[in-house]
Amino acid sequence: MLRQKQFVKKTKSGKVLKVVKEHYLRDDIWCSVETCKVCEHSDPILSAIPSVNRLFPHPHYIIPDTNIFMNQIDVMEKPQITNVIVLQTVLEEVRHLSLPIHKRVRDMINNKEKRFYVFSNEHHRETFIEKLKDETPNDRNDRAIRTSTKWYEKHIQHLKPKVGVVMMTDDVANRDKATADGLQAVSVRRYIEALGNTELLDIISDAKELDDGQETLYEEHLSPAHLSNGIKGGKYYQGKLSISSHNYLEGSIYTKIDGTEGTILIVGRQNLNRAVDGDIIAVELLPKSEWRVTPTGVVVDEEEEKEEEESLKAEQKAANTDGDDTIMTSPSETSKESKLDTPQPCGKIVGIIRRNWRQYCGFIDRKSVHSSAGSSAPVNVLFYAMETKIPKIKIRTRQAHSLMGQRIIVAIDSWPKTSRFPIGHFIRSLGDAGDKSTETEVLLLEHDVPFHEFSKQVLSLLPEEGESWVVKPEHFVGREDFRSLNVCSIDPPGCTDIDDALHVVPLPNGNYQVGVHIADVTHFVKPGNAMDLEAASRGTTVYLVDKRIDMLPGLLGTNLCSLRSNVERLAFSCIWELDENAEIVNVRFTKSVIASKASLTYEEAQNRIDDERMQDDVTKGIRILNQLAKKLKQGRLDKGALTLASPEVRFSLERDTQDPVDVEMKELKETNALVEEFMLLANISVARKIYEKFPDSAMLRCHPTPPATSFEKLEKAVSRMGITIDHSTSKTLSDSLDNAVLSEDPYFNKLLRILTTRCMMQALYFCSGSMTEQEFKHYGLATDIYTHFTSPIRRYSDVMVHRQLHAAIDPSISYGNEITDKEAMNELCGVLNHRNRMAQQAGRSSVELFTHLFFKNKVEEEEGYVIRILKNAFIVLVPKYGIEGIVYASTKAHKSVEGSSSTAASQPILVYNPETDSLQSTESLSEGQKPEIQIQLFQKVMVQISIDDDLKGGGEGGMRQKLKMALLKPWIEGISVHGVCNRDDPRAHAFTSAVDPAAPLENKTVPKKREGQSEGNRETKRGDKRSKV
Repeated sequence: MLRQKQFVKKTKSGKVLKVVKEHYLRDDIWCSVETCKVCEHSDPILSAIPSVNRLFPHPHYIIPDTNIFMNQIDVMEKPQITNVIVLQTVLEEVRHLSLPIHKRVRDMINNKEKRFYVFSNEHHRETFIEKLKDETPNDRNDRAIRTSTKWYEKHIQHLKPKVGVVMMTDDVANRDKATADGLQAVSVRRYIEALGNTELLDIISDAKELDDGQETLYEEHLSPAHLSNGIKGGKYYQGKLSISSHNYLEGSIYTKIDGTEGTILIVGRQNLNRAVDGDIIAVELLPKSEWRVTPTGVVVDEEEEKEEEESLKAEQKAANTDGDDTIMTSPSETSKESKLDTPQPCGKIVGIIRRNWRQYCGFIDRKSVHSSAGSSAPVNVLFYAMETKIPKIKIRTRQAHSLMGQRIIVAIDSWPKTSRFPIGHFIRSLGDAGDKSTETEVLLLEHDVPFHEFSKQVLSLLPEEGESWVVKPEHFVGREDFRSLNVCSIDPPGCTDIDDALHVVPLPNGNYQVGVHIADVTHFVKPGNAMDLEAASRGTTVYLVDKRIDMLPGLLGTNLCSLRSNVERLAFSCIWELDENAEIVNVRFTKSVIASKASLTYEEAQNRIDDERMQDDVTKGIRILNQLAKKLKQGRLDKGALTLASPEVRFSLERDTQDPVDVEMKELKETNALVEEFMLLANISVARKIYEKFPDSAMLRCHPTPPATSFEKLEKAVSRMGITIDHSTSKTLSDSLDNAVLSEDPYFNKLLRILTTRCMMQALYFCSGSMTEQEFKHYGLATDIYTHFTSPIRRYSDVMVHRQLHAAIDPSISYGNEITDKEAMNELCGVLNHRNRMAQQAGRSSVELFTHLFFKNKVEEEEGYVIRILKNAFIVLVPKYGIEGIVYASTKAHKSVEGSSSTAASQPILVYNPETDSLQSTESLSEGQKPEIQIQLFQKVMVQISIDDDLKGGGEGGMRQKLKMALLKPWIEGISVHGVCNRDDPRAHAFTSAVDPAAPLENKTVPKKREGQSEGNRETKRGDKRSKV
């Protein structure tokens, strides 16, 4: 049956067009019920005997409406919910409302065990309905769902065994109409209650039951239309909210202010106005009198939150009156903000443009559980996310006591203006807190790392020969044969996914032929197939301390694509002719076949360079490459490339348990730089080639110039040492860093480079058609164009670049719009930037987890450096372990009244001085007088390191296994603790506790030297049990 629908529409140019749409209605759309003999389906999805429950004792199929999927998707994903009929009306409406939820519904449809069947009711002659006059689209869709339910009920009524259908909706009016039509209809809560499953009841999203509904706590968000007009008019600023990791009451967006890129701070619960980290928000600037120079404090509990909010109110009040400095306690001090740092623009959130809520891992606050043990009554409790940037979430659960001590997953449902915290629901438990596998799963989920097994569909695309695959004669078509060259690879120890290899050949004219050979992943991963889509979704391989989450199946990543020694492999080669000064004479690109002669570690390659007795061809080649690499590096440095640093560590793991037994800073050798220089050269050369061929769609990588305000505090800190930082260009910054040397402190220069790295912007993938050529620049590498070509096994960006390069050098090949579509490429760049950022953070979190395991039951004393000043704390970096921790600059007074459970507010021992960006003692100072105690950037301190391991607690940091750092030297009354290094310091024993005069203030366990832990024994243990990853 053919129906037509005609309507007219007006184009942008003003023309009126008549549009005719044809709609086919059919009789051959089957019900897909296994026992139905009327329908001619060949592979039915709905089983003969679906599930039953106490409310519906007869077998039945479920027909949910749109809102069930939109609001209860977590329930629908559970294995207990099967044999579901997904109407076309519902599926299309879900797709229109939320693409992420639509994808989750599609995943359930594709899961054969779930038995979800899509019924095309909009194309079935008996279930299609016309929209009635004055009927809303929503009412029409509800009627379509009831019509389809009625058709199913009639169609299957005579089946044996007897089955029925149940319409599931939380819309009371829709249920009443269904009941009036003689249909079975039920709410999701009643249906789940009839299953008798407590865990499923907790998963139901029901925000109304959790809303306090009392006074209004937050301002109303403005409407989308109002926000859009305000942003266009310049009144509001749009950006992505980033919450501080030290203070969940402080957020910021990066946006253009008066034409200049900059940051707007949003400080305080009211100004944040129910926004969550990652939300796209609209911000209105506060008056300049309320802009800040003073940093906010660290907030870890409710009491400190109140103090921070009171402090903010006091500052704003002072700013609105006479401008007196409310941070310094000395009455003689007045505000010098205008002469100090540039005041930081501050604003308040007036609306949410797009929510970025996700599922959060965390734990239940023990203090919020007031029910008796064993009770199964639903109670409201508070949930702490592992990510400290996320506010507490209020949930309702019947399992409060059994879930305490576990890591659980919770989702946010809403955040009404009458609720102090967002409202959510429990999803599932991950396992016991502190368990290594549970904590690893937590960090992967928290950083949105796909870690599921590769599907059968993906694995089916691997070569049938498996590990027996070899290069065949037909593979040489279109490739150069480089098997005779002395190719070798140089990688970290234990590396199995070898992306790159090198060779060098001296030429008769005195120049050198140098080749970089990269694994030809695109030979195995074809555009648009399941493996390609999976790799694009994963984006990158994720490296954890004890494991690797691969972007590609292991057969490819660690075998068929890996450029291992003594086997023939397919490669994509970049071949230069370089003169004796490492200048490029010419460059070409070709697909090739290689046979690596050696797979070396950095240390093995370095030993070959240093051992003059080794004179084989591979070693001679490495020496030539090393000399050329030094010239390439010097050339880059002369142009302004930066040499930055980061405190990276390497763990030694016990072979069986994979527990950390030692930790050390990573040591870089000359051969690290050797490989890096030629990879950089290849990436730059390839970038020029693909941009030449695809000026609008080349996948490139840029590193934006950092804003001048990023360096203000760093410049102030080093100026007191007589050091100047000139960041006007990357060249002047590079020269400044080279000259910043303190003879009495060899580590200072590296520390300065670490902090300079943190002033930088993040490097990003981008589509060449989305930026001007001036924006292509890579600031850190001092090059006008850059891309990623050299690691296709572990980066999907490189896979795309390989495809573009192949199309650029071979006019005979055909290619699709996957490498020419500007919009699609731009969208892919956004996904890859997210995946890359999450992979980096997951790696850091893994290091943090293993650091906690290493320091468990240990108390260590080490030298550190102050690297950041906060209002009520300072952050210390310990170079030996590459770890950072917070040392608080205030202490809570002990209980003044016996039996009282209340504690007094934190007493500041050090206060923040904005003039010097330091923490100092609170005594009154005369003109020119220095404070008795002062903590500044780059200051050396001694700290005590231990683990705060309250995994069975909850609330206020409990169950967040965290590093605890306490000050030993300098001794500051009320802050410092006793240890071995200050045992002979008279100041450390001059003060005693007000509560117990016989006990030293803040007395802690004095670290003992561990038995058998001499350097010799420790080295033996490292050698015996090392298992590097």
